[in-house]
Amino acid sequence: MGLWDLEAGVRVRRFKGHQSFVNSCNVSRSDAPTMICSGSDDGTVRLWDSRRRHCVKTFTNSNKYQVTAVTFNEKADNIISGGIDNSVKMWDIKHGEVHIEMKGHIDTITCLSLSPDGNFVLSNSMDNTVRMWDVRPFAPANRCLKAFVGAQHNFEKNLVKCCWSPQGTKIVCGSSDRMVYVWDTSSRKLLYKLPGHTGSVNDVDCHPHSPSS
Repeated sequence: MGLWDLEAGVRVRRFKGHQSFVNSCNVSRSDAPTMICSGSDDGTVRLWDSRRRHCVKTFTNSNKYQVTAVTFNEKADNIISGGIDNSVKMWDIKHGEVHIEMKGHIDTITCLSLSPDGNFVLSNSMDNTVRMWDVRPFAPANRCLKAFVGAQHNFEKNLVKCCWSPQGTKIVCGSSDRMVYVWDTSSRKLLYKLPGHTGSVNDVDCHPHSPSS
């Protein structure tokens, strides 16, 4: 992985440690020092300090399955991961182990996205569903709150991304059918199916301010 200085346009740090492709990385929302997590085909989730070159901590899937998506929780005391074993795992950073495992998907998870308020996480999967999970500490055992359908995956098996709107009122997802899907978070109603691309839409993001939503 690499860390770049945006103003200078140069790479200031290169992180080495993974033994295979790095599929996903995420930066903590908490105050300095900036922490980074990453997930790889080598079956590990790794924690990095942006000030150091080497890995701070390694979390290994007991089944050694590839990790395809990672994100921090709001306080950055947990890393949330997903992979080809179809489950969403919450790793306790201090103890280095999975303390919550959320099941419901039936195919590879391609993306994880934390909500603006830090209470929920989205997971996109090759089973053609986007699921919303409650990641608060004392949530009920069944943490899957909603499933959003419409966005597609195909034989290309791309790691298609999803995201929240700035206020968390809408959910956006790419799709292999060349569309961008937008749902209302509360009702799960499909609001927009946006055309224009001529190939799979693999990544999406929302403008932080305009339009407000």
